[in-house]
Amino acid sequence: MSEKSVLRSSAIMALGTIVSRVTGLARSLLLVAALGTAILGDTFAVANTVPTVVYILVAGGALNAVFVPQIVREMKSKDGGNSYVSQLATATFTLLGIATLVGVIAAPLVVRLYAAKFGGSGLENEFELTVLFTRYCLPQILFLGLFTLLGQIANARGSFGPMMWAPVLNNIIVIGVLIGFMAVAPDAADGVISSSAKMLLGLGTTLGAIAQAAILIPVVAKTGVKLRPNFHWSSLGKSAHLAKWTMIFVLINQIGFIVIVNLATAASVRAKNSGIDVGVGFTPYQNAHFIFLLPHSIIAVSFVTALLPRISRFAAESRITEVRDDIEQTLLHLYSLIIPSAFAFLFLGSPIAHFIFAGSRTQDASQIGLILSGFALGLIPFCSSYVMLRGFYAFEDTKTPAGITMVMNIVTISCAILGYFLLPIRLITVGIAVSFGIGYLASSLWARHLLTKRIGSLSLKKDVITIAVISAIAFAPSLLVAPVLENLLNIESPNLLTSLVTLAVSGAIALPIYFGLGNRLGVAPIVFASDFIKKRIAKR
Repeated sequence: MSEKSVLRSSAIMALGTIVSRVTGLARSLLLVAALGTAILGDTFAVANTVPTVVYILVAGGALNAVFVPQIVREMKSKDGGNSYVSQLATATFTLLGIATLVGVIAAPLVVRLYAAKFGGSGLENEFELTVLFTRYCLPQILFLGLFTLLGQIANARGSFGPMMWAPVLNNIIVIGVLIGFMAVAPDAADGVISSSAKMLLGLGTTLGAIAQAAILIPVVAKTGVKLRPNFHWSSLGKSAHLAKWTMIFVLINQIGFIVIVNLATAASVRAKNSGIDVGVGFTPYQNAHFIFLLPHSIIAVSFVTALLPRISRFAAESRITEVRDDIEQTLLHLYSLIIPSAFAFLFLGSPIAHFIFAGSRTQDASQIGLILSGFALGLIPFCSSYVMLRGFYAFEDTKTPAGITMVMNIVTISCAILGYFLLPIRLITVGIAVSFGIGYLASSLWARHLLTKRIGSLSLKKDVITIAVISAIAFAPSLLVAPVLENLLNIESPNLLTSLVTLAVSGAIALPIYFGLGNRLGVAPIVFASDFIKKRIAKR
C-alpha cells in the first residue's frame, strides 16, 4: 500500500468517523437533555461506561493491538487464516461471555468499585439506579467484542471503511431510543423515571451495540473469511503470550480510570451535599472528553488504522527504515491537524461547549467548556503516544507499552488526587483533565525515547515547533473575540448566537493565518493541504 493509498484509506475512515462522531454528539446532547449533568446523569454515565471498561479489560486491548499483526501474518498460511480467526473468535466470545455473566451478577460490587461514594448514606436511590442501568448495559460487552473482532479482520484484509461507519447505526438507534425515553419520561432530570422508561433507556442502548456488530457480519463474509466455532486454541499460544502484556497494559489503564471515575463522582457527591446544582462531576467530564476525542478519533485513529497493518508487514520483513519513515510521516501529518485543534480547544473551549450544548443551562455548558480547555493541553501528547505505541505493536512488542502506560497513570493519578484535595469543587474535574495531559506528556516523551532506540531518530522537532508557533499565533486573537462581542451586544453570559459568531470569526482569522504562515515557512503537510484545496477550487 503506497502513501497515497494510506491517505486515501485514512480519508474514507475519517469521513465515517466524522459522521459517527456527529451522530454520537447528537446522542450525547439528547442524553444531557434527558438526564442533566448532575448526579442523576452520572448514574447512567457510569453504568454505560462499565461495559466498555470491562470489555477492554478482558479482551479489547488485545484485539486492537495484538491480533491485527497476528492476523496479517496468519493470512499467509494455507487456509488464509480461517482456522486462526475462528479460534480467536471462539476464545474471545467465551471470555467475554463469562465476563458478562459475572458482571451482571456482581453489578453492585462493580458500581461500588467505580463510584464508591454512591454507596454512602442518603445516596441509596442513586446507587440502586446505577446498579439497574449497569445490568441493562452489561450485555454490550459481548457485542463490543464482536464488533472489534469483525472490524479488525476486515482491516487485516484491507477493508478499513466499514468499521468506522458501523457506529453510525448504533448512534442512530440510540438517538431514537433517547427521543422515545424523553417522550415517556419528560421529567427524568428531576428523578421521575418509571421502571419501563429505565428499561427502555438501558436495553435500548444495548440494542445499538448489537446492531453495530451485526452490520459487519456480511462485510467479513465478503472478505472470504469463514468463521466457525473452534475450541482447539492451539494456534493462540503465541498471541496469548503477546496479549499477556497488553492485558497488563489495559489493567494499569483501568486502575487509573477507576481512580478518575471515583474522583469525578465524588465531586458530584460533594457538590450535592454543598447545595451546588451545577454538574461538576463525571457527566460534564465525560462530555468534555467526548469533544476532546473528536480530533483524535477523526484524524489519529484514521491514520493509525491504515498504518498498523502496513508497518506490521514491514516489521515482519525487518524493513526498519520503512517502519520509521511511515511513523515519521504519519506523525507529521497528524501534528499539522492536531496541534491547531489543541490551541482551538484551549482558547475556544467555552464557545465550543456553549455552541454544542446550546440546549443546556449556561452554567452547565460553561463547566464543560472549562474542562475542555483543561483537556486541550493533553491532545498533542495523547495522539502522539497513540501513534508511537503502534510502532512497538508492529514488532510484536507488548511489554514496552505496558511500562509506558504505567508512567502515564502514575503521573496522572498523582496529579488528579492532588487536585481533588486542593482545588475548589467546581474545578476538580478541570484539574483531572489537566492531569490527563500531564500524564500523557510524560509517557509520550518516554515512548519517543524508547521507540527511537528501536527504529532510529525521528526528525520532527523543527516541524513540530514551527506548527505549534503558527497555531498559537493563529488562535491567539480568538481570546479577544468573545469579550468584544459580548460587550457590543451588552450581554452577561454566552449563548448560541454569541458562541456561533465567536467560532466563525475566530475561524475566519485563524485559518488564513495558519495556512498563510505554514506555506510561507514550507511546512510540508500544510503546503500539501493548501495545494489540494487550491486544485479542488480550480476544478470547480
